[in-house]
Amino acid sequence: MKRQYFLISALLLGMTVGCNDKSLDQLNPNAVTTDSYFKTDVQIKSATNGIYAALQSTNLIAREWFFTEDLRSDDVSAGGGQLETPRNQLLTGVHDTGNSLVSSVWTGAYRVIHRANVVVDKAAASASTLTASVAAQATGEAKFLRAWSYFELVSLWGAVPLYKNYVTSLSGSAARSPEADVYAFIIADLKAAQDALPATYDAANQGRATKGAATMLLARVYMQQGDYANAKTELQKIISSGTYQLVDEYNDNFIEETEFNKESIWEVNFLPSGGTFNWNTDADGASAGEETVRTQEYSGIGWRNIIPSNSLLAEFEKTSKGDAKTDPRYAKSVYTTGDKFNNGQSTLTDDVQNGFSSTVDGKVQKISWRKFTLMYKAGVSTTGGINQRIMRYAETLLSMAECENELGNTASAVTYLNMVRSRPSVAMPAYPTANYPVTTKDQVLAAVMHERRVELNGEEIRNRDILRWRKLGKLKTEPIAYFQKGKHELLPIPQQEIDNNPNIGLKGQNPGY
Repeated sequence: MKRQYFLISALLLGMTVGCNDKSLDQLNPNAVTTDSYFKTDVQIKSATNGIYAALQSTNLIAREWFFTEDLRSDDVSAGGGQLETPRNQLLTGVHDTGNSLVSSVWTGAYRVIHRANVVVDKAAASASTLTASVAAQATGEAKFLRAWSYFELVSLWGAVPLYKNYVTSLSGSAARSPEADVYAFIIADLKAAQDALPATYDAANQGRATKGAATMLLARVYMQQGDYANAKTELQKIISSGTYQLVDEYNDNFIEETEFNKESIWEVNFLPSGGTFNWNTDADGASAGEETVRTQEYSGIGWRNIIPSNSLLAEFEKTSKGDAKTDPRYAKSVYTTGDKFNNGQSTLTDDVQNGFSSTVDGKVQKISWRKFTLMYKAGVSTTGGINQRIMRYAETLLSMAECENELGNTASAVTYLNMVRSRPSVAMPAYPTANYPVTTKDQVLAAVMHERRVELNGEEIRNRDILRWRKLGKLKTEPIAYFQKGKHELLPIPQQEIDNNPNIGLKGQNPGY
C-alpha cells in the first residue's frame, strides 16, 4: 500500500532585519536551526524522509534519471520530432557540458548526498537524545541512499567530488576524487547499511531501503569494477535468504496493482493521485502528489518521446516461423498497433501513436512502450503513480549467471539463466538453443548479454551493462553508433559545476568535452 510519507520538513534559518549592524547579527529566536533540530526521533525520521523526497524528484527518478539512463543505451529511439533538443543530444551523442539532463541528474544526486550527510552527521551528534534503534535505522537508510547516488555519479562521470560530511559553506567545494576512492566509500556505506537495515518492513514503510537492497547494490558495485568473486558472494546472500522469488507473471513487475511483490528488491514510491505531477525539482511540499511523469513521456497514447529501438525489438527470439515474436516478454514490454489497452476496451491505432514507426522482421509498424505505462487500464494519457522498480530478483539471478561464467562455472551460469526463462508466463526453451549454444565461456556470455537485454529491457540497466562490458573488454561490437573512444565512456562534468567549483575548473573536465 502506498503512503505519502516521503515529504521533507523544511528547516528555516530566519534573521530579523533592522537598521544597524547589531540587529543584523541577531538570529530569530523562533526559527528552527540546524543546531536545534535533529534532536528527537521524529525529527531524524523526517530528515530521512527528506532524502527519499529528493530521490523522487524531477531531477532523478520521477523524470530525468530514467531519460538519462535510457538515452545513453541502445534500448531506445526517438519517438518523433517532438523529442526535446537536450534529450535528442544525449541520444545522438552530441551533448555538451551545458546539457540540461546531465546537469539535472548530477544536481539531483548531490542533493540526495547532502541530505544523507546531514542525517548521518546529525544522528551521530544527537546520539544521546535519540533512540538507538531509530538513529541506527536512519543512518543505515541515509548511507544506502548516499551510496546509490555516488554509484550513479562514479559510473556515469568517473572521478567526482566526494563529500563525506555535509557542507556548511561555499568554501566547502571539493575537487574530484579518484574512482577507486569513491568506490571504496560506496562499499563502506553499503556494508554499514547491510548491518543496520531490516530484511523487510510493514505495509506503511514499504519503499524504504532494506538489507537486500543494500546487498544487491553492493553486488552491482563489485560487478561494475570487474570484481566478480565479491559480487557472487553478495548475490548468494540474496538467493540464500529466501526473501525473494520470481513472480509467475512477468508483467506484475511493471503495473500498479502488484507493487512490492516477492520479486521486488527495491522500488521508489509514487502516488496515484491523478495528474498532479510535482514539477518541483526536489519533490518537496505537500500540495502536489508524488507522481512520475514516465507513463506520459513514454506511453503510446501520451507524448511518446521515446520508443523501443529496432535493435531491442530484434533481440527477442522467435521459436517458430513468421513475423510475430514468440518470446512472451516482447508483447509484455511493448504495444503494437492493433493491441488492446484500457482494460481491453480500446484498440491501439497508428493515428493515436504520435511520431515515428519501427521496423520488426522487415515490417514497418508503430510500436510503443508498455512497461511502466498506465495504458493497460487507461484510455487517456496522464502522469501517474506506478512505482519505479530499481532492483528485482530476476536481475540477481542474471547477475549470478554472469559472475559464475566469469569465474569459470559455465554450467552453473546456464542454470541461473534458465531459471529466469522458466517463469510460467515466459516459459522460453531452456539453453542451449539453436541461436545460443552454451558450451564455451564466450557462448555463455553471449547468452547472458541476450537474456539481460530482453528480461530487463527499459529498466535503466542496459546503459550500465554496456559501460561495464565496454570497460572490461567484453563487447564484441560497439552497440552505440555514435561512440567515440576517449570521450563517450563518461558524461561531461556540468558547466555549472565547472563555473562554480574552483577546485575543478576547466582542467577538471572529462576528456573530449
